[in-house]
Amino acid sequence: MRLSLIALAAVLIGNLLEAANNKMTYPPARRSDQVDIYHGVRVEDAYRWLEDADSAETKAWVTAENALTSEYLKKIPVRQRIERRLTELWNFERFTGFFKAGGRYFYSRNDGLQNQNVLFTAPSIQGNARVLLDPNTLSKDGTVALSGLAVSDNGKLLAYSISRSGSDWQEWRVRDIVSGQDLPDLVNWSKFSNAAWSNDDDGFYYQRFAEPTSAKQLTGVNEYAKLYYHRLGKPQSADKLVYERPDHKDWNFAGQSTEDGRYLVMEISKGAEDKNILFYQDLKTPGAKVVELVDVFEGAYSFLGNEGSRFYFRTTAGSPKGRIIMIDVTKPARGDWKEIVPEQKDTLQDARMAGGMLTLAYLKDAYSAAKIYKLDGSFVREVAMPGIGTVTWSPARLSDTELFYSYTSFSIPSAIYRYDLKTGATTVARESKLSFDPAVYQTKQVFYNSKDGTRVPMFLVYKKGLTQNGANPTYLYGYGGFNISLTPSFSVPIIEWMERGGLFAVPNLRGGGEYGEAWHEAGTKQHKQNVFDDFIVAAEWLIANRYTSTPKLAIGGGSNGGLLIGACLNQRPDLYGAALPAVGVMDMLRFHKFTIGWAWMTDYGSPDNPEDFKALRAYSPLHNIRTGTKYPPTLVTTADHDDRVVSGHSFKYAAALQHAQEGPAPILIRIETKAGHGAGKPTAKIIEEAADRWAFLAKSLGMD
Repeated sequence: MRLSLIALAAVLIGNLLEAANNKMTYPPARRSDQVDIYHGVRVEDAYRWLEDADSAETKAWVTAENALTSEYLKKIPVRQRIERRLTELWNFERFTGFFKAGGRYFYSRNDGLQNQNVLFTAPSIQGNARVLLDPNTLSKDGTVALSGLAVSDNGKLLAYSISRSGSDWQEWRVRDIVSGQDLPDLVNWSKFSNAAWSNDDDGFYYQRFAEPTSAKQLTGVNEYAKLYYHRLGKPQSADKLVYERPDHKDWNFAGQSTEDGRYLVMEISKGAEDKNILFYQDLKTPGAKVVELVDVFEGAYSFLGNEGSRFYFRTTAGSPKGRIIMIDVTKPARGDWKEIVPEQKDTLQDARMAGGMLTLAYLKDAYSAAKIYKLDGSFVREVAMPGIGTVTWSPARLSDTELFYSYTSFSIPSAIYRYDLKTGATTVARESKLSFDPAVYQTKQVFYNSKDGTRVPMFLVYKKGLTQNGANPTYLYGYGGFNISLTPSFSVPIIEWMERGGLFAVPNLRGGGEYGEAWHEAGTKQHKQNVFDDFIVAAEWLIANRYTSTPKLAIGGGSNGGLLIGACLNQRPDLYGAALPAVGVMDMLRFHKFTIGWAWMTDYGSPDNPEDFKALRAYSPLHNIRTGTKYPPTLVTTADHDDRVVSGHSFKYAAALQHAQEGPAPILIRIETKAGHGAGKPTAKIIEEAADRWAFLAKSLGMD
C-alpha cells in the first residue's frame, strides 16, 4: 500500500510548478457528479470524496498538494530569514496559568523553545519551584499536550488530561503531587470536559462519550454525553454514572461539588450556545434526587460558590451584558431570587467569589477592566489595570484573600500578578524576560461604521513611526462568532510582522461577545452576513484612511475565522492582496455531520431548516466559489486529522478554489501532519507554520 501511494503521488506531482499561460498547474482532483437535494434545491458536491481523509486517493492528493506548497514556499528568499527571527523571538522564558490550590502554588513555564509548557509547583509564591509534569517527555516530537488539570482540595493529587496530535479526545490520569508519580488510574473517551474533585478527594467528576469505533474516532458525531464519577484506585469500568439524559442527545455536562461538600452542581449546556440550565443534588442526603433549579435555556448561569443554601451566579438571563444573582435553594421560586450586582454598561465576562467578596472582570470596548464588590452588592473598589490589554483571573477558593491574574497586550507577553483582596495591592509574581523592546510598538483603538451603521471597534498595532501613506503591509485578522471576544493578546509572529513594517488590525466583529449577548446574536444564523459586512468595511476603512491599499492588504482567521475569510474572499475578491484561511468551516451544508459540528447550529442555524438553509447557502465558502474569478494569492492551512473542524472542509474548499481560479495568483494548501485543530501544537511546528505563512505574504504583498 505504501509503495502504491508513493507511486500515485509521484504521478500526480509531475511538473506541478510549470507555468501555463502564467497560471499555476495544480494536482489533479477528480470532480464527481455528486448532487444533493436541499429543500428542492440541487447542490453539487464534486469533491465529496475528499471527506475521507484516509482513502488512498485523498492521501495521494494531500501528498501532491503538500509537495506543491513546499516547493513554492522554499523558493521564497526571505522565508529562512523569517524563520530564524521567529526562533530568536520565541526563545524567551514565559509563564502562564498561575494559581493556588491546597496550600501550594502552580504555574506553567516554557524556557523558550520547549514544544510544550511545563507544569511547576512551589510551596510559596517565590519559593523553590519544581517540575510537576513535563509533557515534553511524553512524546519525541512534542505532539502530546497537557489539555486539562485539577488539583484536589487537600493539595495532594493532580488530575490531568493529555491530548495526542491535537485531538480533542482527553486521557485523564492522576499524579501524586508530593512524589511526582502517577497512580494507576486511567480514564478515556472524555472530551470537552474538566475534572472536578469531590470534597473528600476520593475521586472526580468528568464527562465522557461512548467509545467510538476506530474508523469513527476522529470523525464520528459526538452525542449523548454522560456525567461520571471516577473513584481513585478503581478501573474506569467501575465508574459511577451520575447523570445522563438520553432524551437530549445534545446536552453536555460539567459537574462540581461545592467547597463544603454538601452539593453537586451541574451546569448543562447544549451545542456551542452560551446558555445553560442548572441542576443540583444534595450529597449529604442518601437517595436525594437531582433538582432542576434552572430548567430553561434563557442565558448563561455560571456557579461562583455558596454560603450554605445560598448559591451565587454570574448570569446573562434577563441581562445580556451580565449580572450577579443569588438563589437560596430552600426558596427557589424566581420571585425570591436576589440581584447582587446589576447589569452595567460594560460586559461582565467573568467572576470570582473569594474572601467574602466578588471579583468581577468586565470588557470595556474589548479590553479588560475589573471591580470588587462585597457579597451584599456594595461596591469596594476598581482594580487598576497595567494598560490596554487582557486580564484573566485564576480560579480561587471561598477562603482565599489573595488572587492571581495574568495580563497581556499586543506587545507584552503574559505577566502574572498577585492581588490582595484586603488592601487592593498588586505585585508582580512572575514576568517574562523579553528579547525585544515592547516600547517601540503602539496600540491604537479606532471605531468605524459598518454597512448598516453599527459602530464597530478595531485595534491597530504597529511599530511607532508608521505613516499613513497607503503602502503599509497590513494583516487584518478576524473571528466574529460563538460569543468569543477578540481582546489584546501577545503573538510572537505579530511582533516579527511589525518588525518588518507590517500593521496588525483586529476588528471586533458582531458574533463575538465584546458587547454582550445582543452583539453576539447580531452575528448568528440569518444575521451572519453582518459579520462579513463588518469585516469587509474594516478592510475598506483601512484603505480609505491610507493605512494600506489592496495590493498590501492580507486577511486571515482560523476555524470560524476561516469561514469568515472564505466568505469574504468570495464576496470581495478584488479587495485583498492575499488571504490566509485556517482550519475553516467551509461547507456550511454538511458541517453538522461530523464530530461536534452539530453543536455549531446554535450559531449557524441548521441546513435542515429551509430559512437557515437559504442563509447558509448564500455565504457558504465552498458553495459560492465562482469559476472564472481572479482570486488573490491564498494559502489554506489545516491538519490531516483535525477532529473538530474535519479536514474535509479545507480539502474540498482548496480543490474547488484551485479549479475556479482564473488569475495567475497561487491557490495553495498546507496540510500539517500529526496535528489537529491547533490546541497543543508543538512550538517547533508553530514556528515552521508561521514562517510559511509570513513568507507567503511577503511574496504576495511585495515584502520579499
